[in-house]
Amino acid sequence: MTPDRPLLGILLMLGFCILAPLGDALAKVIGQTVPMGILLLVRFGMQALLLWPVILLGRRSWQMSKRVMRLAWLRTALHMIGIGAMFTALQYLPLADAVAIAFVMPFLMLILGHYVLDEEIGARRIIACGVGFIGTLLVIQPAFETVGWPALLPLVVAIVFSLFMLVTRQIAKEIDPISLQGVNGVMAVVIVLPALLLLGGSNIAAFEIIMPDLRETVMLVGIGALGTFAHLLMTWSLRFAPSATVAPMQYLEIPFATIVGYLIFSELPNTLASVGIAITIGAGLYIVMRERAMSRVAPAVP
Repeated sequence: MTPDRPLLGILLMLGFCILAPLGDALAKVIGQTVPMGILLLVRFGMQALLLWPVILLGRRSWQMSKRVMRLAWLRTALHMIGIGAMFTALQYLPLADAVAIAFVMPFLMLILGHYVLDEEIGARRIIACGVGFIGTLLVIQPAFETVGWPALLPLVVAIVFSLFMLVTRQIAKEIDPISLQGVNGVMAVVIVLPALLLLGGSNIAAFEIIMPDLRETVMLVGIGALGTFAHLLMTWSLRFAPSATVAPMQYLEIPFATIVGYLIFSELPNTLASVGIAITIGAGLYIVMRERAMSRVAPAVP
């Protein structure tokens, strides 16, 4: 069992917040020409290819108890559903909007972490998450009238990844995070590959089998690499800190997504959204300073 180190958990989650929007941007571009089944197969196949040599050469333990194995399969299914929903939403929504709408997730995590895992949250954490959530609401634009039902997909992402992170927290201290992600990749391939083989000849567009060109192949590899390292950082963060601690930090993914959206797609938030982004940054920085101060006083955060 690994003792909690809140500040390290926060820094690892910050790395996730930087890498995740870059992978989403690549998925937004390539999702216009590559079916979802192929995208998921390469995304998780790359995860397995990148991590299993590290597991084997480093002689890392990957064996799991029956309980952890069951939760690992559940975690893999949630991971695939969440990524699939997000990649689909990005075909209809601007990058910053899709990420912002999905950011009811940390608020859900705070509640679920308290009631499901019996984690302490404290009044200051509640206030910080509440302020960050208000900022998120200011960033969200009225997308439903423009694109219809796909505007609801980021909400699906929020619910699914809230459950994903709670499951991760349940097993993160019992298995090496690199091993967990490597097993996650293999499990996903085991699910996706038979589905492609069975449904590839059907009229379901998501399972159409195509041969990507060189540009698409490079981008697919990039999505796999970025996604692998981003979610590895997320897993590590939950190994060292409770979900209630790292949840507010995820709000920082919104400004990073806004920057990436502007640089790649020329998408720029309006004044109201900019105010919301500033609020989310303030809430996240407050949590960093709060946890830094508490780590100097005691190993556990009240």
